[in-house]
Amino acid sequence: MMIKQILIILFVFSNICCALEVKDTNSITDWNVLQEAKTWVGWTTYKGYPLCQARTTLPFSLEEVSGYIESVENYPVVFDRITETRVLENDVVHVLLDMPFPFAGRDYIIQYTKKKNDLHWIFNFQSISHENAPPISSHIRLLNAGGEWILKAQNSHSTLVTYTWNGELLGQFPDWALTRAWKTQGTEVLNWLRIALEND
Repeated sequence: MMIKQILIILFVFSNICCALEVKDTNSITDWNVLQEAKTWVGWTTYKGYPLCQARTTLPFSLEEVSGYIESVENYPVVFDRITETRVLENDVVHVLLDMPFPFAGRDYIIQYTKKKNDLHWIFNFQSISHENAPPISSHIRLLNAGGEWILKAQNSHSTLVTYTWNGELLGQFPDWALTRAWKTQGTEVLNWLRIALEND
């Protein structure tokens, strides 16, 4: 019984230690630029993983923008590639993603934290394991998912939005297509957010 308990503790500890923690990405300066446009997109290597970032300024207040990012249960309505979100705990959500043919879907479980004041808001998320979200045969689980949303109020009706995520896709996704996928993801996510706000 003692050995079993030790193995369980080691398994849980290794999952915590191996999960990618993405924080303070505003201090990163060595981005490989993929797109210089209304939505800026770039990537770099961070703790051995491909870290991607997209930025844009939206003509909405920080409160309006953060409201959509906080509503994780509504992500499938806002972000077209998200097919389902299952809230497992107050700060834990299981996210299922659709991928273009012929690739299998992806999914991940994240725990998130929020820090907010009148001018600055951070929504940080990190991959965890959860007993109520076993692997799905039709999806590839992204065990190192992690990232953050950073919102900075430019004024009462304009917000700089920075979205950062681990670009690891796993499965048979070809390396040569990664930068195109990252550019597409960063652009799509911020465009979908803009459209949701415009249609509110």
